[in-house]
Amino acid sequence: MNLGINNLVTELEPVSLTNCDREPIHIPRSIQPHGVLMVLTEDELKIAQVSVNSFDVLGIIPENLLDRPLADFINSDRLDSIRDCLAQNFENINPLDISFDIPASEPLKFNGIVHRSLNGKIVLELEPLMANTESNFFQFYHQIKNTLTKIQTAPNLTELCNLIVQEIRVITGFDRVMIYRFNEQGDGTVISESKQKELEPFLGMHYPDTDIPKQAKHLYTLNWLRLIPDIGYEPSNLVGDRDNSIPLDMSYCNLRSVSPIHIEYLKNMEVAASMSVSLIQKQNLWGLIACHHNTPKFIPYEIRTICEFLGQLMSTELANKEANENLDYKLHLKNIQGQFVERLSKANNFVRELMSDPEALLALTGATGAAICEEGEITLLGQTPQLDQINSLLTWLPKQLKQDIFVANALSFLYPESEEYKAVASGLLAMAISKIQHRYILWFRPELLQMVTWAGNPEKPKRLEEDGSITIFPRQSFEAWQETVSGSSQPWMDCEVAGAIELRQAIVDIVLRQAEDLAHINVELERSNSELDSFAYIASHDLKEPLRGIHNYATFLLEDYGEILKDDGADKLHTLVRLTKRMESLIDSLLKFSRLGRQELQMSPIALDQLLGNVKELFDMNPQWQNCQIRIPRSLPTVLGDRVLLEEIFTNLISNAFKYNDQAEKWAEISWQYHVTPNLPEVGDESITESKFVTIFIRDNGIGIREKHLDAVFRIFKRLHAANKYGGGTGAGLTIVKKIIERHGGSIQVQSTYGNGTVFFFTLPIQ
Repeated sequence: MNLGINNLVTELEPVSLTNCDREPIHIPRSIQPHGVLMVLTEDELKIAQVSVNSFDVLGIIPENLLDRPLADFINSDRLDSIRDCLAQNFENINPLDISFDIPASEPLKFNGIVHRSLNGKIVLELEPLMANTESNFFQFYHQIKNTLTKIQTAPNLTELCNLIVQEIRVITGFDRVMIYRFNEQGDGTVISESKQKELEPFLGMHYPDTDIPKQAKHLYTLNWLRLIPDIGYEPSNLVGDRDNSIPLDMSYCNLRSVSPIHIEYLKNMEVAASMSVSLIQKQNLWGLIACHHNTPKFIPYEIRTICEFLGQLMSTELANKEANENLDYKLHLKNIQGQFVERLSKANNFVRELMSDPEALLALTGATGAAICEEGEITLLGQTPQLDQINSLLTWLPKQLKQDIFVANALSFLYPESEEYKAVASGLLAMAISKIQHRYILWFRPELLQMVTWAGNPEKPKRLEEDGSITIFPRQSFEAWQETVSGSSQPWMDCEVAGAIELRQAIVDIVLRQAEDLAHINVELERSNSELDSFAYIASHDLKEPLRGIHNYATFLLEDYGEILKDDGADKLHTLVRLTKRMESLIDSLLKFSRLGRQELQMSPIALDQLLGNVKELFDMNPQWQNCQIRIPRSLPTVLGDRVLLEEIFTNLISNAFKYNDQAEKWAEISWQYHVTPNLPEVGDESITESKFVTIFIRDNGIGIREKHLDAVFRIFKRLHAANKYGGGTGAGLTIVKKIIERHGGSIQVQSTYGNGTVFFFTLPIQ
């Protein structure tokens, strides 16, 4: 069976696109001869083109019609009707009753169908008015009222389809009427049929997508009804129109001629006449009402209008009837959806909430396995591919998503790598919660081997020509041909996909709520930090003045009254002076720390070899560090940073390496490696990769740090030793180092073995 247009195909190997899909079937330049077609001029409605069969239908040869006003042949009131029709919606006005004046003869009566073609030309089609059509029309009108009631009360899609095929067969008298439904791949299946008893049934037969080319399916969405009253007709060409460079677009024409290969296709099926009515849902071709007759059969325009009306009415009912299919199952899914949505609305972690009821998560879509992907972490449920296979799938998936949803019941045809795990994942329903954060939920269905009955071998016959091209012919046999289809799962139902979409929305609401809460916390934290920095700066600055006064007065007392005071009193004043100096150092450190959060970094490329050269020179000049050595095993990289602050990092860490060291020969060694992210590697990892950061290591042979103190070393003013040991200090140095590194977008950590040295390692940007 073929319900569209087929054509010979000539292609070089391999055959990837048939001429069927390229044939301009909307501009055949000819018509079927059961009527006459005229192209009229815009202003005077002159006949610019006419079909050559005008003498057979009108008794007037084309030469006597061309360039003559239509007013020479029809009444002026009909001309006004044509103009009104063009100015309004012609579908609501057609057909027009037109009497065509014939010289020396009685006027001929026609149904006139007028429209404007897609390339702007005025088209008038004349079909002879059949005897008793008017009385038959009223008879069918009363019948259609009863049909409307039946359509509205049909409980489901199956009953609706059975009703339509029966009613249209009664109205038209065709030998066979079928409902032909398309699947996602474009293949068609006969889902309902009414026929003569002696005819072979087509119910349940499958037909390949190639039976109806793409442009034919497009025309079915433009023109809802298509009639071929006699496949043995001789095409009638159009003549006239001096500017014949732009052929007439016949997309809306009832008389449009048919592809010769479609005619051959129908002959192979022993069909002499056919009619099809489009079924449209959501502006897409859902299916066809296909009618066949074993002898030529003309259906008057009025009856065709009734059939088209029934097709349009059925199209409006499709969504309602499909909604009633498997109603109990849909209600079950809706209940699961509701429970998830209710729980998720109160949850803070959607992964934990989904995992709390794994059986319900699978039942929500009728899946046998699922994978929850949250920022690189993958949780598996039921029967699924391996983790590495899912990771590979996730790299392919994002570009396949449409509105964050992907649905496939034959995954291996789209993603060949899934062939190796089709037993558990031939079907995939995937949704993205956030592609940026790599949050996905995947549902899997196993392979379901199916026996499909095709109406003949779906592969069209081919012939290799002498020039190396290949000619493809229409199928000639339509006997039942069975094929075992592998690599496919049970198709996902619309209600299952809808359940996934509703779940996604609930999860997105959680994520958005969490993001909003986090943003609010960040704003508050930023405000608090800013206030804290301001407070530290102001407090430190204001404390220095009275502290300086205390220091000065204590010094004056020692100078003026030192001899009078006893030893105990002088010692107390010396202690007071020492404490004020220490407090001043603490205040200076606090001021420095607070400024780090406020000052703008002067970022530029810094060659660390040069910077360390300056630092090394400072240490060499200080006799305190004469037994200390700075080791640099290999040349250091160039980083991006603030030169003054980076120099302070190295000065502070190297001085600590020498200060907290009881070896005779003290040393600090500086090494480095590239790293992909700011996350720090394990010490000793020497891998070099493409990187945005570099990791710097500063090792020493000092006294080390006890493990219990490792977390405290970066705390401000935290000292691990008495103030008078290892040269003193405020305990703010490492805190300042950490702040500088974090301002550069890096991080710092420490590893140490007590008594056997310490290593500080931190990251700095190189891009």
